[in-house]
Amino acid sequence: MLKQNAESNQLIRGITLPGAVSLNMIAMIGVGPFITIPLIIAAMGGPQAMLGWILGALIVMCDGLVWAELGAALPDSGGSYRYLKMVYDPERLGKLMAFLFIWQLTFSAPLSIASGSIGLAQYAGFLFPGLMKTIWQANLGLLNAGITVTPATFVAMGTCLLAVLLLYRNVSIIGRISEYLWVGVMLTIAWVIVSGVTHFDSQRAFDFPPGAFTLSSSFFKGLGAAMLIAIYDYWGYYAVCFVGGETREPGKTIPRAILYSILLVAVIYIVMNISILGVISWRELGEAANSDARRYIISVFMQRLYGNWAGYLATLLIIWTAFGSVFSLLLAYSRVPYAAAVDGDYFKSFSRVHPVHRFPNVSLLVLGGLAAFFCLFRLQDVIAALVVIRLMIQFLAQTVGVMVFRIRRPDFPRPFRMWFYPLPALVALFGFLYVLIMRNDFTKEIRYGAVILVLGGIAFFLRSFLTTKTQRHKGAHE
Repeated sequence: MLKQNAESNQLIRGITLPGAVSLNMIAMIGVGPFITIPLIIAAMGGPQAMLGWILGALIVMCDGLVWAELGAALPDSGGSYRYLKMVYDPERLGKLMAFLFIWQLTFSAPLSIASGSIGLAQYAGFLFPGLMKTIWQANLGLLNAGITVTPATFVAMGTCLLAVLLLYRNVSIIGRISEYLWVGVMLTIAWVIVSGVTHFDSQRAFDFPPGAFTLSSSFFKGLGAAMLIAIYDYWGYYAVCFVGGETREPGKTIPRAILYSILLVAVIYIVMNISILGVISWRELGEAANSDARRYIISVFMQRLYGNWAGYLATLLIIWTAFGSVFSLLLAYSRVPYAAAVDGDYFKSFSRVHPVHRFPNVSLLVLGGLAAFFCLFRLQDVIAALVVIRLMIQFLAQTVGVMVFRIRRPDFPRPFRMWFYPLPALVALFGFLYVLIMRNDFTKEIRYGAVILVLGGIAFFLRSFLTTKTQRHKGAHE
């Protein structure tokens, strides 16, 4: 607790409720929903794929209550690192769980940031088609992944570096930047929804194919694939938890920011997707899932309704939206290695803060640099593995953890208590398990997650052994 208090004394609590909601929403509404609409339609083969958005919203709302309770009870920077360490006993299993979270974060956080940057660069390709010209590509057979270098790759890398530059300042100013970016995000979404609603054709939108709701194996597997994409697009509702040490009145602000942002984004996504289906038929969207058109489907949507100028303007607004997501994710994730380093569970250099503006500058620079590097990889090679790795190592452990913490520490102060406990935690748990296994070829991504889990465990025990050996060596010479 002394270390946590010392951390709180170093950081400035400058993020208010509007800033926290803005931070969450721009993390959630990145470029993802603008490029995954064709993919989610193709997963179920018709407009019934909207079930994926609806059930995905239910799962993340239940999981949001998990984050809300833990975030209000443990309002320091670090998010899941702090929660997993505390709920599983910081002197025993909690150390391993926290280390495994940081271990997977080394892979997943820069990849998440890079995915937004890559999506931004792909939309830029609508304005400048030459950006998509392949310069060099290679396949990494061992990892079953590929590298493709185009001019857009350098746009994506530059996006990461620009986000680092803007974040290299006082957090109170960053809160205002988040609110300005939020305005751009909302303008983009509002335009898409209004355009779809005013040109809405209900027969086209609800043109269900025969057997759309037949409860077969293909239906449930398609639903699992659609829910995986929906959960990926909803991710970000917990961004404020990673900057809990910089949030004003965290016991109130964190739960409200999480729940408000989930409700708002769920309504936005469902209305936006239905309105798009009322203009572009699901059959055309399904075909676009396997073509380059999916990279800028909203630009095509606006171009069809209003002409070329609208396609170009929509592209610029989506680029703004994508950058807002990159900005928000980098801000949130850069606080996690910092929090671990302050506790002595990570490299000491990550505990450094800027001498004037008091933000974790080393952590910010390292994650931003790794994200720029990961922009070299093809997005489709990492997105499914990214979701599965996070569910296995972070989300499932945390969902179980909130119940373990209630049992272990019933006396612990909880400014916010989960509604209808433990039902939301159980719904989130079974929902995540469904997404993990109810898909075609799900074992491939499970293996990726298992390998990272095993390697993380080996790294933890090796680090513990070397640390203990060093301490004994020092003790023998004193």
